[in-house]
Amino acid sequence: MKQLFVLLCIFSFLFGCKTKPSETAKKTTTEAHPFVWEAANVYFMLTDRFNDGNEANNLNYDRTKEPATLRGFMGGDMAGITQKIKEGYFDNLGVNAIWFSPVLEQIHDSTDEGTGNTYAFHGYWTKDWTQFDANFGTAADFAALMETAHEHGIRILMDVVMNHTGPVTEKDPVWDNNWVRTGPGCTYKDQDSAVSCTLVENLPDILTNSNEVVSLPTPLVEKWKAEGRYEAEMKELEDFFKKTGLEKTPKNYIIKWLTDYVREYGVDGYRVDTVKHVEEEAWNSLNAQAQIAFTDWKTANPDAVLDDTAFFMLGELYGYGIDNKRFYDFGDTKVDYYANGFDNLINFQFKYDARGDYESIFSKYDRILHTDLKGKSVMNYISSHDDGDPFDKARTKPYESATKLLLTPGISQIYYGDETKRPLIIEGTTGDATLRSFMNWDMMNDADTKKLLTHWQKLGQFRKVHPAIGAGTHKMISESPYIFSRTYNSDKVVVGLDLPKGKKEISVDKQFVDGETVTDHYSGKTATVSNGKVTIDSEFSIVLLHQ
Repeated sequence: MKQLFVLLCIFSFLFGCKTKPSETAKKTTTEAHPFVWEAANVYFMLTDRFNDGNEANNLNYDRTKEPATLRGFMGGDMAGITQKIKEGYFDNLGVNAIWFSPVLEQIHDSTDEGTGNTYAFHGYWTKDWTQFDANFGTAADFAALMETAHEHGIRILMDVVMNHTGPVTEKDPVWDNNWVRTGPGCTYKDQDSAVSCTLVENLPDILTNSNEVVSLPTPLVEKWKAEGRYEAEMKELEDFFKKTGLEKTPKNYIIKWLTDYVREYGVDGYRVDTVKHVEEEAWNSLNAQAQIAFTDWKTANPDAVLDDTAFFMLGELYGYGIDNKRFYDFGDTKVDYYANGFDNLINFQFKYDARGDYESIFSKYDRILHTDLKGKSVMNYISSHDDGDPFDKARTKPYESATKLLLTPGISQIYYGDETKRPLIIEGTTGDATLRSFMNWDMMNDADTKKLLTHWQKLGQFRKVHPAIGAGTHKMISESPYIFSRTYNSDKVVVGLDLPKGKKEISVDKQFVDGETVTDHYSGKTATVSNGKVTIDSEFSIVLLHQ
């Protein structure tokens, strides 16, 4: 893999495959805007559905069957993400981390499980962990994306799957039985029936619990030999196992393949799929090897290092909510995944909590994050690629969605199109396909879309610059009008919501001292603190005050 990357970088030198990020960009994004994972503003997109940066890679592996509605490839790729980073789309939105769906090589054929022909456009049906899917781009495209993101101070969360391969098709044979199980199906009666099983029919489950030393699966060996890279890959594997002392078990092969992307490209963290369906020990091993790989990359690329932030692991533990605090209950046992490799878990509960008023949400999250989850965090979202019951499926509350998501303690996750009212109800679709339409770039010139996007941008930029929003301590200053403060180290802010338009007086408590000039980020107006209060005259009902 490493040799291929070097060759591609040399080949693509004229197209910007460089090694050093802009010093100006690094200073702007890391010194002026201190980064804290617990306060991050993450943007998540399905790679295939976001932006088509290279139409030449839209058809590969003879994927020519007619797919069901929104169940085929549509052209989005890594080059498209890079293009939008360069255009400043994410900078304007206040995004400082991007998570995109998996881009490794997917099964070549389609499946039909009662929903019509479905291709692996979503990226969760891996065929080969060692190279990129041609529909998503090349190693050079991945390198360019990583470099461009880092130049903008944006971290990259690589979406990784260790639980299963892709479905079995005529073009995609099942792996050897010392690598995968094809049954029984998961019943979720206890932990074992959620781990030692297959998620759905025809989705082979990796034997991550196996301690048996195994050779590579036959289909992968045949594939590598046909591609002329078997010897090179085998040498890398031998070097890895010799260096680490790990046994050649199925999970350790995959750990090697996944951590290669950290060591070679500087991936900042993982978003880990299907957490509860893999043994905790495997996640600890993945985290340990990823930390080593991240240190190796930093040592080899000192001029490209953004800061001393450690490698980060975010888990998709389906059904977990912040009320669970540190534990997930399988029925027969409770597991603390925060103590088993994870810094953060996706909070499936936020969409329900978001139905409450601001203070009930903010105070609750502040309390839990600074007690039971101190040093850890949760990632909140209002919609996603596989949640069929999001907070606002009809997109009737897009402003409220933004305000609650981006001002709630914890990590915020914007799902592509949340900020532009991309429709989540698409006629003719089945299942989660309705959540996965192409990004609605064609609506960007619409006046209502522009106004909404501006709201998301102002809140996002404020959040990005002030880690106090996501990681700080919360205090209500006034119930009516609703005003609160957040404090994180020396970062202090005061926020007012549902205020009257025009002239309004805001109490700043002791956040700012008398005589100090503060700025309202939302309107751009400034004011001087007098008797613990400021007066802002603006057309908006929101005030975002900072020094």
